[in-house]
Amino acid sequence: MSDTAVTEYMNSLDLAQFAVAFGTLFEHSPWIAEQAWEKRPFMSPSHMFEEMKTIVEQAEPEAVLRLLRSHPDLGTRMAMSSDSVKEQAGAGLDSLSPAQYEELTELNRRYTEKFAFPFILAVKGHTPATIIEAAKRRIHHSEEEERKTAVEQVLRIAGFRLEDWLNKHQGVNGS
Repeated sequence: MSDTAVTEYMNSLDLAQFAVAFGTLFEHSPWIAEQAWEKRPFMSPSHMFEEMKTIVEQAEPEAVLRLLRSHPDLGTRMAMSSDSVKEQAGAGLDSLSPAQYEELTELNRRYTEKFAFPFILAVKGHTPATIIEAAKRRIHHSEEEERKTAVEQVLRIAGFRLEDWLNKHQGVNGS
């Protein structure tokens, strides 16, 4: 499917279809896609994503907190979305050593205790060691700084997920 065909497809979906197609870009938060649908017609997939980013950035603080809390702890061994499972496995979080698992579990606990939402990192391109290092560094942020950083990471994750969706529907070469 070409970029034009993808855009036409996105614009042709009714609300329910759009929510199914794009509601998983943001972890357990289809409300973002539902609100973005109202902004149609989109000029391109990137235009749609910019609208979604604006929705997140302009959301009420409580809605943003619910969005942040919808993310699983990194390296956890609990139920999570299929996208999160794939992303975490890609960063090696499904094969942590016992020591890494223990350290990351403790960092997640301390982080959540301090900020009231889980440590969020777009793990694409990371390793268990760089993820643990990022958690160690970010746990010292102020609440305001960390909330901003966490939202930036959520947006990166959603961007990667859209990129994956486009690769599936356009083909890697855009055809």
